[in-house]
This record gives sequence, C-alpha cells and structure tokens, in this order.
Amino acid sequence: MTLTAIKTKTSCGNFFEDFQVGQIIKHGTPKTINEGDTALYTALYGSRFAVQSGTSYAEHIGYPNYPLDDLLVFHVVFGKTVSDISLNAVANLGYADCRFLAPVYAGDTLSATSEVIGLKENSNGKTGVVYVRSTGYRHIEPGKPEKVLEYTRWVMVKKRDENAPAPETVLPQLPDAISEDALGQAVPALTIENWDCDLSGSPFRFDDYEVGEKIDHVDGMTVEEAEHQLATRLYQNTAKVHFNHHSEKNSRFGKRLIYGGHVISLARALSFNGLGNAFHITGINAGRHVAPLFAGDTVYSWSEVLDKKQIAGRNDIAAMRLRLVATKDLTCSSFPYKDADGKYEAGVILDLDYWVVIPI
Repeated sequence: MTLTAIKTKTSCGNFFEDFQVGQIIKHGTPKTINEGDTALYTALYGSRFAVQSGTSYAEHIGYPNYPLDDLLVFHVVFGKTVSDISLNAVANLGYADCRFLAPVYAGDTLSATSEVIGLKENSNGKTGVVYVRSTGYRHIEPGKPEKVLEYTRWVMVKKRDENAPAPETVLPQLPDAISEDALGQAVPALTIENWDCDLSGSPFRFDDYEVGEKIDHVDGMTVEEAEHQLATRLYQNTAKVHFNHHSEKNSRFGKRLIYGGHVISLARALSFNGLGNAFHITGINAGRHVAPLFAGDTVYSWSEVLDKKQIAGRNDIAAMRLRLVATKDLTCSSFPYKDADGKYEAGVILDLDYWVVIPI
C-alpha cells in the first residue's frame, strides 16, 4: 500500500471551495443520548428547569418521561455537522429559523443532514461564508426517522487555495422569526393544573411578564478550560479551534476558543433566576456570537421580553419571545447591550432572539 493511499483514508475536512449550493450532506455518526450524557450536561451548566430535571415532575404534568434539555439536543445535532461543515471554520457567525419539532428522551438516537443554501466569498479572498440548513432526526422505528430539530446557520470557512475562483454569490432569504404555528410544537398536551410553582422554583407564569420588561439574571459562572473541552467532546464536535492548543497557540487569539454553543447553554442556565418556569425553548429566531469567550472569563446574562403570544389550540402553555444577552466579566444590572451608534458594548458576547414556552 502506498503512502498516498494511506493518506486518503483520513480527512482534513471541507474548505470553502468544496461547497456547492444545493449540496446535501448526510453526517456521521448517529449518537444515542443516554442518562450519563444528561448528567454531564447538568454538571457542565447547572441547568435547573424542573421539567428537564425530574422524571416525577415531568410525568405529573403529562410527559411520558423527562425530556432532554433542548440545547443538549441542539448541540448534539450541531456536533454531527462540524466535521463536514465547520472543521476548517474561522468562526460560527449566526443562527436563524431554528425550530424544535418533537421532544427527545434519554435512549433516543440522533442523526443529522445538511443542505448548503448559500455561499459568499469574503473580500480578503482567504475565507468565505457558507450557509447551511441542518436537520436533526431521532430514530425510533427502523427506516422511519422523525425530525426533531431544524435550523439555519452560517459559518466563515477557510479556503484551501486562496487562488481558487470565487463561486457565484447566493444569499438565502431567511425569516425574521419562526412561524407562529411552530410555537410549542414539541410540547405534548399538559395537565397544567398539576404545575407546582413551589417545585418548579418560580411563582411567575405567562401573565406575570410584560413586553419590554428586562430581567437581570444576577448570577455569574466562570468557565474553566476543562469544562468547555468536555462539552465540546460530549457533542462530538471536532473543531480544532476548541480543543487543540498545539495548533491554536499560533492563531490570532493564541489560545483555544470556547464553542459558542457553550455560551448559549451557560446563559440559558443562568436565566433560570427570573425565568424559572420558561421550561422549553420552542425556537430560535436569530443568534449572534458578538465576541469570543476564553477559559477564565465569567459569564453573566440578562433577558428582555420582546413579545408574548397565545398558542392556537392550547390552554395550557403560551409563548414568550426573549432577547438573551450574555456578557463576560461584566455584571448585567445596567442591561449592557448596544451603544447610541448601534454597536455592541464592550463585554457583550451573545445576542440571542428566541421563543420559550411557559405555563399559563
């Protein structure tokens, strides 16, 4: 066997010029999420939402078991896509039109596919932006995968050959927000009179919040180097920028970059203090990683209620649209966001526009 033949058995991932609009990518490998995965996820972020924490609580309101944390599902599906989409990424730039379509439980097996829906080479000729629509499935019956998650993301990817010609620019049309008929789609009919606010940790329900209200979640959490790398590996996310110090010590930051999803999970977990009954993320309208996070930084967060909606045909739950802002080494009592010129203030690292479900 020749050395060349041996080399072709390994992969360096796709570069910008390897993508084509309309390309369908079936990602390996399927992952069964077990009880140990959920325990590790809790250990990493400390999420306390009652429905995802206690079997007895979830069953008492109508679930067959406790559902997995929505962001654990998101990260696992996202992780499936990394080796094909963003192994050579410079940065993950944003998300849109993310919809959680069905509950996922411990023991379920998840897989993912992606479609390339847009391409744009950057003016420096060294990188380009790839837009993909990814879908996560759970496999219960052989040959009958069920969609549990769909989302769009765009990522800046390096070119293998800087002299390679630029592709035709294609920019996808993305909605400003998920459609209202998607709200609460992954929540079964609940026996809402069994919702116990003492056990859930919060007395506040849908009617207790007002549009325009801002909530400082108060608590902060410092990220350790081992934690974000454990999280990256839990999701089978192979992006070298997150765990390979040997290569990243020569990068523009000189160290490993924390996975953006880690920030989302931290901010969401911190939001329990003020939004304890907002137990389910039903959709993400848009998300932006404003600035990088590194080990040793402390994450804080605050939320603003952007909108409130009744869900058609439901008298148990309703939806709230929230802006979740995360900061590093900056407390949120003054609700830091953007300055008078519309630029993000120093210390802001995440701007997430999403919908949650909360009991009526």
